Amino acid sequence: MSDGAYRERRSLSERFLPPDPRVREPYRLTPPLALRVGILGAVALALFAILFLRLWSLQVLSGDEYLNAAQNNQLRLVRLEAPRGSIVDRRGRAIVSNVPGTAVQLWVGDVPEERRAELIRKLAKVLNVPAGELGRKVEARRNDPLTPIVVKASVSEEKIHYLYERRAEFPGVRVAGAYLRSYPYGSLAAHLLGHVGEISEDELKKLRRKGYRAGDRIGKTGIEAAFDTYLRGRPGAAQIRVDSLGNQVSDSELRQEARAGYALRLTLDVKLQRAAEEALAYGIDLAHQNKHWAANGGAIVALDPRDGAVRALASSPTYRPSVFVGRSDPQKLAPLLDEEAARRANYPGLNRALAGLYPPGSTWKPVTALAGMQEHVFSAYDSLQCTPVAYYGLDRQKFVNWNPYVNRPMTLPEALAESCDTYFYEIGNRFYERGREGRERMQQWARGFGFGTPTGLDIGGEAEGLVPTPDWRWKTFESDWDKAWNPGDSIQLAIGQKDLLVTPIQMAAFYAMLANGGKLVTPHLASAVEQPRAKGSPSVVLRRFAPPPPRPTGIDPGALAAIRDGLYLATHSTTGTSSGVFANYPIPISGKTGTAEKVVPLPGYPSDHLEDQSWWCGWGPSNDARLVVCALIENGGHGSTAAAPAALRLFERFFSRDAPPAILTETD
Repeated sequence: MSDGAYRERRSLSERFLPPDPRVREPYRLTPPLALRVGILGAVALALFAILFLRLWSLQVLSGDEYLNAAQNNQLRLVRLEAPRGSIVDRRGRAIVSNVPGTAVQLWVGDVPEERRAELIRKLAKVLNVPAGELGRKVEARRNDPLTPIVVKASVSEEKIHYLYERRAEFPGVRVAGAYLRSYPYGSLAAHLLGHVGEISEDELKKLRRKGYRAGDRIGKTGIEAAFDTYLRGRPGAAQIRVDSLGNQVSDSELRQEARAGYALRLTLDVKLQRAAEEALAYGIDLAHQNKHWAANGGAIVALDPRDGAVRALASSPTYRPSVFVGRSDPQKLAPLLDEEAARRANYPGLNRALAGLYPPGSTWKPVTALAGMQEHVFSAYDSLQCTPVAYYGLDRQKFVNWNPYVNRPMTLPEALAESCDTYFYEIGNRFYERGREGRERMQQWARGFGFGTPTGLDIGGEAEGLVPTPDWRWKTFESDWDKAWNPGDSIQLAIGQKDLLVTPIQMAAFYAMLANGGKLVTPHLASAVEQPRAKGSPSVVLRRFAPPPPRPTGIDPGALAAIRDGLYLATHSTTGTSSGVFANYPIPISGKTGTAEKVVPLPGYPSDHLEDQSWWCGWGPSNDARLVVCALIENGGHGSTAAAPAALRLFERFFSRDAPPAILTETD
């Protein structure tokens, strides 16, 4: 067989033999496999096309935009605090101003999550602030990491250097300039001025629409809060460059300059305010000399009776408003913020002139007299017997006079001068005997004179007080006995005792009404908003606050004249309750003492222990009133021995006339 025929036969035989397992068969491209390969290739081609187009869009179309964004990650817009406006007295003397300070801020967005707890502990320790409070602020700022937290508004140079030297240990911590409130007169008028603090979350929800932002410092109480809109100014903005730790690495570039707040002029007189606070201390000291050791506080209000302008308003004990500046030592703030510490310090944060509630005692008797004459319960010049005791009601309940040695008929001026209790008991009982409607008429007149409601002082913070009525007793108490309005309720109300509660500023407004001829004034503090000018140039008045017009009370002029006669006799007749204090003063003064019993919780005493609250309210000169003064010494004893001498101190300052030595006797 030829070679060619052999090879052909072998080739044909190999086609029908099984494949050799030692030899791998070449890969075959079947139609289904070709389809799958085609689909995968198309998908891959599409993906690469999309990626290419996206890269082209980022680098070519939006390249400039993202380049700017990357650069802006190194830039930060900083809100610049505006200096608050000054608060000045009626003669332009600054009571509150500003001084420059250094604040420490924490930018939460620059603090790595894993280092936050450690940073909070270290920063709180360095700056002596509560770590828990700082931690809560950081947690609250999680959704707004680019708004800084003011950790402390006033930091010493030593601690600033410490933070600068250890920047790497304190990422996100930045030092910034700040304006701090300054009080050149120390604690003077602290309760009126109020203080400034960082805006809270609740406040921010209400004020965001008015341009307030997180981290802003706003007025919290007093004048600072009531007139924050004028005082706060307009914040500015600057742009700075920072490194990866949030530290500033270049000078700031001003974007918008901050505008300082406007100045606020008050009706207050600094010298008279100082005299009022000194007078309170003097009255408390006199009470101690008369063995009223529980005397530990009080209030004095001085008004212009013509328009209600507040010339002085003092409360004791007081505090230094500077304790709120720069987040002071928590121990110094405790008596103002912590209930237990406040109780031990006799509540120095309480403005007793506006929010202190007291029974007015005999200073209330002109209210009873006016209501009685208006309702024709009695006549001013009818004689009523002033006796040591009086008995009323079916059970003949006994009511005593403060003076057990008097027993003679008196007219209203005489009864006011000598503060005869039994005279006014009779008036109160006559109201009671007129039935249900008559038992509420005295209270209705009292509310018409401004009691039982705030006077409307423009800084707020006033207590309403309480003018009790039969309906009030029925709604307030549970037992049938307590719900009932008995003769004793009207009788005690007639001399300003039992459930009746008033504030010193309400009493001052009422006596201003007696002094000015029967018109009820609205006490006010704000006089004008001003734009300060360069030193030596007068300020520009932007707005004047016109006082609300006095409101007529509908008092009969004859009734008012009888009251005024009685209050003049009280300070000048030989039997007047405060004649020993005012009779020899060269300026004629009219007024009324008051001694009111109040339950006072004192260590070592029963829970129902009573102490006498010492009152005096009046005005001068008697026939041309220019100043009304109402003084209260807590637990101070009789009105003539503590409150009246304290009030005299204000008249001496106001009229620049000293009084001869007073003859102090314990009278109602």
